[in-house]
Amino acid sequence: MARTPIETEKASNQATGKPVALQLPAQDVRRKRPPALSFLLRMETLRRAMRFATLLAVDFAGLFAALFTALMLKAFAQARDGAWAASYEEAVDTIAFAYLITALLFARSGLYAERAQRPGLPKIVSSLFQVTVVALIYALVNGGEYSSYYIFYGTLVFAIIYVGSFRWVYEMVTGLLLRAAGYRRRAVLVGTGSHIEAVAHALADEVHAPVDMLGFISLNPRPDNGLRSLGVIKDLGEVLDAHRVQEVIIADPDFPQERAVELVDQCHRRGVTVRIAPSTMEILVHRAEFVPGASVPLFELRPPVFDGFDYLVKRSFDFVASLLLVVVVSPLLLVIAVAVAVSSRGPVLYRSRRPGIGGESFACLKFRTMRSDADQAQADLESLNEASGALFKIRHDPRMTQVGRLLRRFSLDELPQLFNVVLGQMSLVGPRPLPQRDFERLEDWHKKRYLVLPGITGLWQVSGRSELDFDDLVRLDFLYLERWSIGLDLTILIKTVPAVIARRGAF
Repeated sequence: MARTPIETEKASNQATGKPVALQLPAQDVRRKRPPALSFLLRMETLRRAMRFATLLAVDFAGLFAALFTALMLKAFAQARDGAWAASYEEAVDTIAFAYLITALLFARSGLYAERAQRPGLPKIVSSLFQVTVVALIYALVNGGEYSSYYIFYGTLVFAIIYVGSFRWVYEMVTGLLLRAAGYRRRAVLVGTGSHIEAVAHALADEVHAPVDMLGFISLNPRPDNGLRSLGVIKDLGEVLDAHRVQEVIIADPDFPQERAVELVDQCHRRGVTVRIAPSTMEILVHRAEFVPGASVPLFELRPPVFDGFDYLVKRSFDFVASLLLVVVVSPLLLVIAVAVAVSSRGPVLYRSRRPGIGGESFACLKFRTMRSDADQAQADLESLNEASGALFKIRHDPRMTQVGRLLRRFSLDELPQLFNVVLGQMSLVGPRPLPQRDFERLEDWHKKRYLVLPGITGLWQVSGRSELDFDDLVRLDFLYLERWSIGLDLTILIKTVPAVIARRGAF
């Protein structure tokens, strides 16, 4: 087979002992092409424009529907004549300003980014909450007077429903169309160890942006991980050119830094995207803050506590929402209290002393679900414990009353903790408070979860609850601390309802 001039020169230099020169392209492939040429060659401009325009239209439809629905409900409640026409006209008059803020904040949050990079419902909820705050402040500054602020929070609720649903439908439909058209990102994994195989399996099930995993490139020759080997790291340039790779994924937490710099440069010179599979360090870097004035660029990792404006937002949301929930579920609270009182002897409420923020003890309120001597009998049941780690759980606990078993099944015994939230001892969403017995068995690294207020619900409740290993549950708490937003809280609250109804992992 005939060699190319470059291969002939390379072989000649190797034979004579001369160093092999790196063959670079005559011009930087990253240089910008003329817009018209780029459009004709790759149609990238058209694809991006269509994505952006379609998402803008979807958001406009969702926001207008939310505003119109909120106005309609108010008009019907006031029994006004011509409710449809009046609500439509008011929605038309208001939508331009609301939509402008929404589009700008959505763009700032990356909600118009490429399919693989677009965030999900938590970011949508968080951005819509910001839109509501900005619109309210603007209205008040401009002298707006309102008998109530329903138009703001009512529109927010319906916007979360409509925009979230419309975007979900958009993702599903476009995903099906892309799959039908055979669209897949051509990707290569780089690294060593079992982490490569785990990432490959995870990406194989990717729905929103299907991946065609071509194989892997390793630091060392051919590790056995069940994937197709494309060579070693020095072959990267040839692999990228030969397979028309679109994306390189570094799937190795221990990948050498000097190799990473070279890899990124080779990929970017060829217009190939580089991504990194997340590790603990990548999660932490999301909250790293640059420290100016240092001779070496430094980033400071601050403790993940809610203070300043974050605390004000979270505490205000907890207080208002918990008060509203107490009013809404008060008939249910009364029914449960009567059922507990007549079904067995003992107090209606059980005050469980549990460590809260900073390990400070507080009385966590629950409807009593066990016999009054349950605490004294627990020591005799330690051998029957079915939970891992520090937790104590028995699926068929003999101390449970008949009413208590029903309450536990649907987590109704936790409802009195709404009063703990009102008092500032708990939050609606946060790490679950553990009994003193479990707290004393925690390892030091587990106790990071006590940097914030404990919650009635959290990622535990929407991710399998008792079916998960204890260390996995603690890691979910850490993930919540690192990624907190008001949108994430609202998402967890929404997902808690089906998780409780399905009784997923509850006992």
